[in-house]
Amino acid sequence: MEAKSKTQVDRLGTTKISKLMVEFAIPSIIGLVVNGLYNIINSIFLGQAVGPAGLAVATISMPIMVFSMSVGVLIGTGGNALIALRLGEGKHKDAERILGNALTLTVIAAVICTVGTFAFEDVILGLSGATEEVWAESAVFIRIIAAGFILQFFGMGFNNFIRTAGDPNRALYTMVAGTISCIILNYFFVMVFGWGVAGSAMATLLGQSITAVLVFWYFAFSKKAPFKLKRECLPLKLKLVRMILVLGSAAFVLQFSNAIINLFINYQLVTLGALSSLGSEGALASIGVVNRVALFIFFPIMGVSIAAQPLFGYNYGARNFKRVIKTFQIAMIWIVIIGVAFWVFVELVPEPIARLFGVKDDLLAFTAKALAVQLFMIPVMGLQVLSSNYFQASGQPLKSMFLSLTRQILYLVPLIYFMPTLITLISPSSIPLEGIYYAYPIADALSIITAVTFMFIEFKKLKARIREQGT
Repeated sequence: MEAKSKTQVDRLGTTKISKLMVEFAIPSIIGLVVNGLYNIINSIFLGQAVGPAGLAVATISMPIMVFSMSVGVLIGTGGNALIALRLGEGKHKDAERILGNALTLTVIAAVICTVGTFAFEDVILGLSGATEEVWAESAVFIRIIAAGFILQFFGMGFNNFIRTAGDPNRALYTMVAGTISCIILNYFFVMVFGWGVAGSAMATLLGQSITAVLVFWYFAFSKKAPFKLKRECLPLKLKLVRMILVLGSAAFVLQFSNAIINLFINYQLVTLGALSSLGSEGALASIGVVNRVALFIFFPIMGVSIAAQPLFGYNYGARNFKRVIKTFQIAMIWIVIIGVAFWVFVELVPEPIARLFGVKDDLLAFTAKALAVQLFMIPVMGLQVLSSNYFQASGQPLKSMFLSLTRQILYLVPLIYFMPTLITLISPSSIPLEGIYYAYPIADALSIITAVTFMFIEFKKLKARIREQGT
């Protein structure tokens, strides 16, 4: 390893935390916001060109797309956390072995997931809430997306390795290049050529391929990479595989539970929507819009958490616990500022936001209210994500996994099930469908209380270790 590359990594333990957070967080936020912007623009194109049916297909396909993300982050986040810990311990040569094993795992996982999606297509569509009216289009969308799983797994998972390699700006442009390509291609395929949902899926696939190629080139051929992909590092080592999967398990559980939640929500939307004037397709389209706006807002918050992760891992591995605490505090300030800014925007103009997606008539009022209520806890909801990322980066996957599960499974699933009934008892003028979006802020509040409790205990332990070190 060249001395310059080694210094680029080791500065994670020496440079001022606030400076590193600016350097790492801004590219991460920009990259994820651009990616979130693609999801928004994609939905706007579908809503304007295809109508509610296009938005419904996007909502139906969300569970399989989130599931594919969960597999990608399982390997990418786990390998990334392990590399950061090893670099903090000064074991720089181990990084290439971890990187190579992560690539092999990615290829194996992509093949399994692609074959499985094609084999169980009808089951997936049924579970996702596809109705007869949009079944055929949903099937086309899912087939195209499944064909490119390898690109999504690699581009998404390995992009974070670039950040841990100390080059956040490169991580930014590899992501942005693919996303901007997606947006441009989406415009032509959907709005100009009129290819509908199939064109949207193809644009997504081609954009992902650009990111994957750029990331692969960096680790395979760039002389600036402090650790590289090497053929001799590709054979799997059981110990490394186990550690990658264990460290990535929390991120996997978070994303996988999101996929399960999406399946359950789609079922509720189809069932309760059919009982309302909106209909099943309208309910899917409306909440689909809300979820895409929520995802867009969540991306910059996630960007801060991702930027903090290598700083957590490196300094925890180096037993520099003061820097670990400082990183958490600064990251939390960033998250609250971002959250408050988005909260003000959503609460002030929910109807104009809904109109961007082609939502009108009866759907408009419902969607606007869903936006305001469902996203009420934006200012502080990032605490749970940051806390989970901290425990993952510090080699405490069980705590990270539990925090990941609190909002999605322990709190949100029961609330989505019971709130449609409770809302009609509390407010007889409300319809059961409204209970779905009221479930979110309650789940957010409960998960935040849980995360605060975990971090209070953890900070006490870190401060005790600092006192033991006599610093």
